Amino acid sequence: MTKLKTNIPWLEELLPEGILVPSSTLISGPGGTGKPLVEFAFVDAWLKAGGSLIGLPLQYPSGELVRVAMLKLYGTDLNNYKGKIAFIQFDPFTKDCVKINEDTIKANVVIPEIWDKAIEMAEYMVEKTELGTMVFGSALNLLLFSKTYGEAILDKLKNALQNTKSRTYAFAVSTTALADKIRILEDVADNLMFTRMEKPMKLFLKIERMKDVEFSKEEKEVPISAELLKEINEIAESTRKTRIPEIMKI
Repeated sequence: MTKLKTNIPWLEELLPEGILVPSSTLISGPGGTGKPLVEFAFVDAWLKAGGSLIGLPLQYPSGELVRVAMLKLYGTDLNNYKGKIAFIQFDPFTKDCVKINEDTIKANVVIPEIWDKAIEMAEYMVEKTELGTMVFGSALNLLLFSKTYGEAILDKLKNALQNTKSRTYAFAVSTTALADKIRILEDVADNLMFTRMEKPMKLFLKIERMKDVEFSKEEKEVPISAELLKEINEIAESTRKTRIPEIMKI
């Protein structure tokens, strides 16, 4: 086991030792409180430390919007990390995984066996590195709306957070709906963090629990502009309105 330093000043104040590798991190909070933007701080640190990434950004219709956000937030151009990052693009209208280009898979990850297949396929698409692979996912609570697979995919998310021997995980989930199910995930994650938003568009982060590293429990404002927070929230809200009715039919 090793420790990953973030080298991001505002986050280093809360996590002077970084995070344990491998481990699982859950960022939880009400909808529209900037959780993916905090998650992207760990994504940025992971890439810059030489690790590979698998992304499941459910609040974005494509990986391209992750690229835009990373460039605006941290000045990181994901095009400079070819071979180090693969995206799994959620497609509720298929029952399999399909590779659509060199770094993207389309998959119906609400189906538990497809979740596994997609991650395994994506892992073959990225370089094997000394640091290993981080799987990051946001708005994963949307999967729990499935009438057929909701309970099974909850178990899949729970197992991912509990069993971190081969990969590191960073998940972001909303507590606005299905809070009792989200609490199950909060209970098993190695590292637990909460976000909240204050008017006018101020994002705050508080760390509740970390595995085997020192951390500050002080709540801290995250220095992200109101314009970017608003832009990301509008995308997330649009995706929620589309995705929830689709997933409820699965």
